[in-house]
Amino acid sequence: MFTGLVEELGRVDRLDDNGDSLRLTVHAPLAVADAEHGDSISVSGVCLTVVDRDTASFTADVMKQTLDMSTLGGAMVGTPVNLERAARVGDRLGGHIVQGHVDGTAAVLEVEDGDAWRRVRFSLSDDLAPLLVDKGSVTLDGVSLTVSAISEPGAEQGWFEVSLIPETLTATTLGQRVAGDRVNVETDVIARHVRRMLRLDELAGGRPTAQVDA
Repeated sequence: MFTGLVEELGRVDRLDDNGDSLRLTVHAPLAVADAEHGDSISVSGVCLTVVDRDTASFTADVMKQTLDMSTLGGAMVGTPVNLERAARVGDRLGGHIVQGHVDGTAAVLEVEDGDAWRRVRFSLSDDLAPLLVDKGSVTLDGVSLTVSAISEPGAEQGWFEVSLIPETLTATTLGQRVAGDRVNVETDVIARHVRRMLRLDELAGGRPTAQVDA
């Protein structure tokens, strides 16, 4: 479990193609300072398991589904990544509950700079549209953010926006994003559960699929 507060900017140091999977080595001096074999580290929003480490980097295996669902499928040596170690029990939850389970990707449509902030508009697929709401939480490349605006249902092209403060622009990879770039998207876990429950109720003909005893 993560909070969406990036601890370190790392970079991809090595990629080993294993056919239907990938072994990824990431330069991450801070993240590996107390990492052990089997620990979880969020890499641009994707929860990966440490299979090897040294004093400055760690290695993880990335399966095909993750490569297909996230931007890690297009990673190259030198690609910068946002890193966060798993939260400890008792830590402050400064962002929101993040699982590191990417729902898909979104493309940067538009970037507008203000005096001390940046507004970024992203594409929104029909599949993810029900899971985002104005002023709700979203995780982009592992960064916990608030949706500042979103397209109306039925819009010809779905979109949502976030507003980035200077700290986010300098401390994460989002400050480097330009139109056409893609980012990993994780929606709120509660929204995913609600959609699943509604879908099951719909398939059951409106009959409740779960009951709570009084």
